[in-house]
Amino acid sequence: MSGITELGYMALGVKSLSRWKDFATEILGLEFVDEGEPRRTYLRMDFWHHRFVLDEDGSDDLNALGLRVAGPDEFETMQKTLAEAGVPFKLCSRGEAEDRHVLEFLTLEDPNGNPLEIFHGPHVQYSKPFHPGRRMYGRFATGSGGLGHCIIRNRDLATTYRFYRLLGMRGGIEYKIPMPDGSKLEALFMHCNDRDHTVAFGLGGSKRINHVMIEVQSFDDLAYTYELVKQRNIPIGVTPGKHSNDHQYSYYFLNPSNWLIEYGWGSRPASHQSEYYEGDLYGHEFQPTVLKPNWDALEALKAAE
Repeated sequence: MSGITELGYMALGVKSLSRWKDFATEILGLEFVDEGEPRRTYLRMDFWHHRFVLDEDGSDDLNALGLRVAGPDEFETMQKTLAEAGVPFKLCSRGEAEDRHVLEFLTLEDPNGNPLEIFHGPHVQYSKPFHPGRRMYGRFATGSGGLGHCIIRNRDLATTYRFYRLLGMRGGIEYKIPMPDGSKLEALFMHCNDRDHTVAFGLGGSKRINHVMIEVQSFDDLAYTYELVKQRNIPIGVTPGKHSNDHQYSYYFLNPSNWLIEYGWGSRPASHQSEYYEGDLYGHEFQPTVLKPNWDALEALKAAE
């Protein structure tokens, strides 16, 4: 357990906290927490103090992936590993750690310029039961699998693979998708626990983040949320379907920052053996008209109705 054990949290920059509050609570079912910090709020999905930090900084993008190691010994080992490999990082102060609600953390960038935070000791609040933002049939699937998975910006798959192997993760190419010009689009998936994958690379986009997947424990919550998405006319980027790698049934829709949320259910545990696929089991039809929607225009249209 000397390497990364899970995706513990994500820090997101947003243009509008009010829009994200409505979206996170009324659509996703997350708990919205305002602790009086200027232009900052938190989202809970289990007993952790937060799984998402929202800073109203106007960026509408990823500010940091919080990658967990098991404890102080592993945190010290990670620092030595990074230093020996010549990877620059900043060891953050105790005050900065308290602000992040962890015991210790360091900051760095991956080879793609994606901001990372490696930490141990998250603030867990068993005395504060999770309270979903709206009615749910069950709860979110977190536990040893972390908050979920994400696809983030990539420049070179080989360099990316070597970097995340340095962090103690494993994985490889899992999709070779045939393209109209005869080429194949390759996607890299990296694992660190019993979730099939934690972070992946290979899909484009103008932002640092392509999507984040959050998983529910009940199929009824998956279906109920899909109805809410349709009722609110939220653009669906990828239709319901089932992935070949994690066998998860899911769909993708836009959040107020104009990147995608994947809402999933029923994933299988990681096999920890390499395989690749040329497509999904079924569904997951890409909706090209939802590539670059204008959320502001959508909000104006809804307000005029």
